[in-house]
Amino acid sequence: METVGIVGGGIVGLAVAREVIRRRPGTRVVVFEREDDVGRHQTGHNSGVVHAGIYYAPGSLKAQLCTRGRDLLRDYCAEHRIAYERCGKLVVAVDSAELPRLDELERKATANGVPGLRRVDVSAITEIEPHATGLAALHSPHTAITDYPAVCRALADGVRAQGGDVLLQTEVTGLRRAHGGVELQTAGGEPRAVGRVVLCGGLESDRLGRLAGGPADPRIVPFRGEYMRVDPAKQELVRGMVYPVPDPRYPFLGVHFTRRVDGTLEVGPNAFLALSRRRYGRASVGAADVLDTLRWPGFWRFVGTHWRTGFAEAAGVLSVRAYMRAAQVYVPEIGAADVARAGLGLRAQALGADGSLVDDFVIHSASRVTSVRNAPSPAATSSLAIAEYIVDRIDFAA
Repeated sequence: METVGIVGGGIVGLAVAREVIRRRPGTRVVVFEREDDVGRHQTGHNSGVVHAGIYYAPGSLKAQLCTRGRDLLRDYCAEHRIAYERCGKLVVAVDSAELPRLDELERKATANGVPGLRRVDVSAITEIEPHATGLAALHSPHTAITDYPAVCRALADGVRAQGGDVLLQTEVTGLRRAHGGVELQTAGGEPRAVGRVVLCGGLESDRLGRLAGGPADPRIVPFRGEYMRVDPAKQELVRGMVYPVPDPRYPFLGVHFTRRVDGTLEVGPNAFLALSRRRYGRASVGAADVLDTLRWPGFWRFVGTHWRTGFAEAAGVLSVRAYMRAAQVYVPEIGAADVARAGLGLRAQALGADGSLVDDFVIHSASRVTSVRNAPSPAATSSLAIAEYIVDRIDFAA
């Protein structure tokens, strides 16, 4: 019986484990997860949004796998009775300078087959979101919200029920190709031999990739995103989601209003350089993480180009009033006095040596090792489709 090792217990790794079991009956699957539960990092600290495919370059992996993944995820949530709500999204242009960018988003979304998409004017904006303001918007009625940690738990339970193992508090620290397979070294444990391995390390994906002999480029530079929770007295002012028109120079979508499946309303996240890949305190610092960032030439090239944006983001980190100033443009009745700091997430952003932010999914495969090197948003939406894509490309005969 062949064994496939999956390194990483986030939603992508668990989806791959499920897909291997589904497609290769009789294959033993072992998931190695460093934390004490699944979905502890990006999966458990995102906005909970099921993206419809508005933003992604037609033909890109993101576009293809988001389109497929949103339907697979909807059906999975229905099958496992996981909360899933089509609350819809407005992407709003608030001044005339943003209208050409809204046109380009509409072109991409149409090419990607976003269901039910329509361009709306001022009066229609207020019909959909009575307290929102703007000149024009794209309305995506099928954009949804779900509970991604619950999806993770269901995937892990399914792997176990099919005879697979999910090994918690088991960190992979080394990887060596051996005759006919791969040997994984775990912290404080004996080496584990597997036939093939899929690395889905998220915030550690570049380090795991290098353990497997992969290239140094791209490097993960962690960004943190802070959320604000809207006071219950005002959380009904937004029915679904209200997003800005994103800046095409960045793979971040901008601070937005998002409902959660528990009925609460959040604002965020912003995007600011993180000093730790593992800890979520506002003052958390990981010395090795900081050194990795500072030693990467792409980081300094990125800073040299985008330092003004960095200063603007820093203001929002330091001041709730500054944070909400941008958000309040879209929903004027919710201001700094109506929110409180909530959670914080970390995003694994791949950064090239030339300073470019890698936008698309990046997946490498060679010699029995498949490495997911970049899987930012919409990776959670796309997770079941990413799993199909990876398993399609594993040569089980080799």
